[in-house]
Amino acid sequence: MVQEGNEKSGHEKVEGQKKTGSQPFSKNQPIGRVHVMRFSRARMFAKRCVYKYLKPKKIVPKLRDPVSIYKIKPVGGENNGKERKVLVKKPPKLVSVVKRRKKPKLSKNKFFKNHPKKLKPSLTPGTIVILLAGRHKGKRAVFLKQLGSGLLLITGPHKLNGCPLRRINQIYVIGTKTKLNIKDVEIPDHLNDSYFKRIKQKKRINPEADIFVTQKKKYVVSEQRRKDQKAVDSMVLNAIRSSEDKKYLFGYLGSNFGLRKGDCPHKMVF
Repeated sequence: MVQEGNEKSGHEKVEGQKKTGSQPFSKNQPIGRVHVMRFSRARMFAKRCVYKYLKPKKIVPKLRDPVSIYKIKPVGGENNGKERKVLVKKPPKLVSVVKRRKKPKLSKNKFFKNHPKKLKPSLTPGTIVILLAGRHKGKRAVFLKQLGSGLLLITGPHKLNGCPLRRINQIYVIGTKTKLNIKDVEIPDHLNDSYFKRIKQKKRINPEADIFVTQKKKYVVSEQRRKDQKAVDSMVLNAIRSSEDKKYLFGYLGSNFGLRKGDCPHKMVF
């Protein structure tokens, strides 16, 4: 009897829960408190088969003006029909057997020489820079101007530290806060990228010459380059002499940059 009562009471509870009922389960629910839905909008579109109830859009084809392949050309002679159809675009009379690939037409902006060259904000004409690469690494030099290729034109001057007029990429340079007033320094116009470009000599193959004998020609500085070096250096040295910290600048440009034990370059202020 007790068991029957228990069964009835349990049955009544279940029926009571069913009567109150719960909200119908929706397929798409938010996940957590962020209100990100479980299924995306496109997924629910496919689940509900909404595409079955949508009416397809009518696509009206665009009418184009009919272009004729032929053009009518008058022909002389009574028995020739007076007219003749001629192709507008005639094919070539002789077709080449070798297929040549057409060169792609590139826009002018895609060439690197036409890209805008940006400078670091720390680099302005007259800034003293520290060289990080090349045969003159560790030396200090004066930044004169930026060339058309984006490279920097620098000079030591050569009299102070042996660094001549040369080009260098700005990624191999640290711009310091020390600056020179080079308003009076007039840089010649012919000091451009083609001026510093070396001409590579073509190797001539002589069948009678010995294969194992190689003659390397050493680079010799031209007289024009020596004159330009003296002219630019004299103007830069005059700018150093006219500054208030001339004693400090002569020693600063003449000495090399280096790190000692415990020096952290990322914490330094140049």
